Amino acid sequence: MKNSVAGTLESGDIMVTIGPGEGLQVELQSSVAAQFGRQIKAVIIETLEGLGITDARVEAVDKGALDCTIRARVTAAAVRATGKDVWKD
Repeated sequence: MKNSVAGTLESGDIMVTIGPGEGLQVELQSSVAAQFGRQIKAVIIETLEGLGITDARVEAVDKGALDCTIRARVTAAAVRATGKDVWKD
Protein backbone atom coordinates (compact mmCIF):
# COMPACT_ATOMS: atom_id res chain seq x y z
CA MET A 1 0.00 0.00 0.00
CA LYS A 2 1.23 3.48 -0.83
CA ASN A 3 -0.02 6.91 0.29
CA SER A 4 -2.90 8.31 -1.71
CA VAL A 5 -5.41 11.15 -1.56
CA ALA A 6 -8.95 11.68 -2.84
CA GLY A 7 -11.33 14.59 -2.42
CA THR A 8 -11.02 18.33 -1.92
CA LEU A 9 -11.34 20.89 0.83
CA GLU A 10 -14.38 22.44 -0.81
CA SER A 11 -17.62 22.80 1.12
CA GLY A 12 -19.64 19.57 1.05
CA ASP A 13 -16.59 17.40 0.35
CA ILE A 14 -14.01 15.45 2.33
CA MET A 15 -10.29 14.98 1.69
CA VAL A 16 -9.18 11.45 2.52
CA THR A 17 -5.53 10.40 2.77
CA ILE A 18 -4.79 6.69 3.09
CA GLY A 19 -1.43 5.09 3.80
CA PRO A 20 0.14 2.04 5.40
CA GLY A 21 -0.79 1.30 9.00
CA GLU A 22 -1.50 -1.42 11.50
CA GLY A 23 -5.19 -2.00 12.02
CA LEU A 24 -7.59 0.69 10.87
CA GLN A 25 -6.59 4.04 12.34
CA VAL A 26 -8.83 7.01 11.51
CA GLU A 27 -7.89 10.59 12.32
CA LEU A 28 -10.71 13.04 11.63
CA GLN A 29 -10.77 16.81 11.41
CA SER A 30 -14.28 18.23 11.08
CA SER A 31 -16.20 21.24 12.30
CA VAL A 32 -19.12 18.89 12.94
CA ALA A 33 -17.09 16.16 14.68
CA ALA A 34 -18.99 16.63 17.94
CA GLN A 35 -22.30 15.84 16.23
CA PHE A 36 -21.26 13.48 13.41
CA GLY A 37 -17.69 12.34 14.09
CA ARG A 38 -18.69 8.84 15.16
CA GLN A 39 -20.84 8.37 12.04
CA ILE A 40 -18.13 9.71 9.70
CA LYS A 41 -15.53 7.34 11.19
CA ALA A 42 -17.98 4.42 10.97
CA VAL A 43 -18.61 5.08 7.27
CA ILE A 44 -14.85 5.23 6.61
CA ILE A 45 -14.19 1.97 8.46
CA GLU A 46 -17.18 0.15 6.90
CA THR A 47 -16.07 1.21 3.43
CA LEU A 48 -12.49 0.04 3.94
CA GLU A 49 -13.59 -3.27 5.45
CA GLY A 50 -15.96 -3.76 2.51
CA LEU A 51 -12.96 -3.38 0.21
CA GLY A 52 -11.01 -5.95 2.22
CA ILE A 53 -8.64 -3.42 3.78
CA THR A 54 -7.87 -4.13 7.43
CA ASP A 55 -4.56 -2.28 7.84
CA ALA A 56 -4.42 1.42 6.95
CA ARG A 57 -3.90 4.84 8.45
CA VAL A 58 -6.57 7.30 7.35
CA GLU A 59 -6.56 11.07 7.73
CA ALA A 60 -9.84 12.74 6.83
CA VAL A 61 -10.58 16.46 6.65
CA ASP A 62 -14.36 16.84 6.43
CA LYS A 63 -16.13 19.90 5.07
CA GLY A 64 -19.69 18.69 5.54
CA ALA A 65 -19.68 15.68 3.22
CA LEU A 66 -22.66 13.35 3.03
CA ASP A 67 -22.18 9.62 3.65
CA CYS A 68 -22.29 8.84 -0.09
CA THR A 69 -19.48 11.33 -0.73
CA ILE A 70 -17.42 9.90 2.13
CA ARG A 71 -17.79 6.39 0.69
CA ALA A 72 -16.81 7.58 -2.78
CA ARG A 73 -13.71 9.42 -1.55
CA VAL A 74 -12.57 6.55 0.67
CA THR A 75 -13.06 4.09 -2.20
CA ALA A 76 -11.12 6.27 -4.64
CA ALA A 77 -8.25 6.75 -2.18
CA ALA A 78 -8.18 3.01 -1.43
CA VAL A 79 -8.04 2.11 -5.13
CA ARG A 80 -5.16 4.53 -5.62
CA ALA A 81 -3.35 3.22 -2.52
CA THR A 82 -3.66 -0.47 -3.33
CA GLY A 83 -3.80 -0.49 -7.12
CA LYS A 84 -6.82 -2.82 -6.88
CA ASP A 85 -9.57 -1.63 -9.22
CA VAL A 86 -12.88 -2.34 -7.46
CA TRP A 87 -14.90 -1.13 -10.45
CA LYS A 88 -13.76 -3.85 -12.84
CA ASP A 89 -15.69 -7.10 -13.18
